[in-house]
Amino acid sequence: MKLLKQPVIMKQAPMNAVLYALLPLVAASVYFFGWRALAVLGVVNAVGFLSEYIFARVYGKKVSMAVFVTNFLFALSLPPTIPLWIAGVGIAFGIVFGKMVFGGFSKNIFNPAISGRAFIYASFGYHLSSRFVQPAQGLLGGLGRWSPGLDSLTAATPLIQLKEGVDISFLELLLGNVSGSMGETSALLIIITGVWLMFRKTASHHIVLPGLAGFLVFQSLFWLTGIDGVPAPHYALVSGSVLFGMMYMATDPVTAAQTTNIGRWIYGAFIGILTSLIRTFSIWPEGITFAILTANMFAPLLNYIITEIKKSRRSRKGADA
Repeated sequence: MKLLKQPVIMKQAPMNAVLYALLPLVAASVYFFGWRALAVLGVVNAVGFLSEYIFARVYGKKVSMAVFVTNFLFALSLPPTIPLWIAGVGIAFGIVFGKMVFGGFSKNIFNPAISGRAFIYASFGYHLSSRFVQPAQGLLGGLGRWSPGLDSLTAATPLIQLKEGVDISFLELLLGNVSGSMGETSALLIIITGVWLMFRKTASHHIVLPGLAGFLVFQSLFWLTGIDGVPAPHYALVSGSVLFGMMYMATDPVTAAQTTNIGRWIYGAFIGILTSLIRTFSIWPEGITFAILTANMFAPLLNYIITEIKKSRRSRKGADA
């Protein structure tokens, strides 16, 4: 009885701020793709919470509020037509193998939302690359329907279309009235909510700004040198998931470089540059998922090297004094 009276969830104010920022993206996903978006979000939250709760009981800990941030980020990164069971499998993998096997919140190396998405991207690639739909049309959009329907199915996201030379309205990319993952189509909403998080210091601008700068610089170089299939940098920025990934996933306070600001700048720039490289020279149309996971892997080493350099400098100054 004593255990039942204890709070199950560990409160974390910064995580609440991220959830508030994600709510406009959830609303946009419903408007563009129908109420099925909430069904995906509901399944992901239920399975994600249960996955962490089981391990938290084993560790004698509470469920962290961070799990709901992971759930929201993971769900919003999925196509609207994703089978619900695949969404459940993906978040279970992300929570268990991306977080809880390391010991739970603050001990994981990899971002659990990105880990789950990478897993189903590799395991069920068809559903994450060929099951995108055009947004619902009309003034009410998807508010009056369950989903846009398979009759609007398209395998070509705006990023793929741009690589193929198809003209796409920049305004549509900015507003989000295009096919894509549920919460990643509206670049404008992502920018507004991301800036709000940086203003609140919940997300680090020391990661976001160099990340976007690194992406734009390399994207511009590839575009200006005439490499086939490389879209203009401003189009590349607002298509796909680079903005969503940089604003919400690269800034994860646990898995990002956090020791110093110079470490954050290096970490963010590395993600942006690697994203552009993967998009341009690999078979993957997107690059942010693998760029963030790779950066996660090197973040502890980066923290260690910068800390040791600072210690060495302090020791030399002390010796000179």
